Amino acid sequence: MCTSRRPSTASIFSISWKTARGPSMKRLSSEERKRSEMNIAIGTTQDRALYEDALRVRRLVFIEEQNVPEDEEIDAFEDDSFHLVLYDGQTPVGAGRLRFIDEGVGKIERICVLPSYRGRGAGRMVMEAIEQLAKTKGAKTAKLNAQTHAEPFYKKLGYTTVSGVFMDAGIPHVTMVKSLE
Repeated sequence: MCTSRRPSTASIFSISWKTARGPSMKRLSSEERKRSEMNIAIGTTQDRALYEDALRVRRLVFIEEQNVPEDEEIDAFEDDSFHLVLYDGQTPVGAGRLRFIDEGVGKIERICVLPSYRGRGAGRMVMEAIEQLAKTKGAKTAKLNAQTHAEPFYKKLGYTTVSGVFMDAGIPHVTMVKSLE
């Protein structure tokens, strides 16, 4: 049941892309070096510092950049979700949210990356981590509503579009799904 996946403070953990380099390993590319400095933390609204960091990134991207009303961006599902923050050192640069909408279905929401980190693998890192969390919590399917300009990004990650275009917060979206099995 979904109750076993309900967020709690005990669900806090971090995922790190630290890369060990030994004599037999190849030289790290600039992309690999950048990824090795990035860390992802996952928690809940009870983890105030982490949640505030997630909101900071979401406010910058959705409210300030895209003009989404704050009461639509910060909604009734905050407490029932896992919140993910991508850090570059101590600086929050990306965020996302996961909640369960049906048995075996994880809804991925609020995926965002600061403008200066776009096109550098940060979005992929957020998605890989949130999909791994969804699998760990028993999801067989991931579902998301993608802004249409981001649809090619999600297709590259294996998502399939399953709806026509619809408006959400004044922005065109499509629903996409991916099997996590």
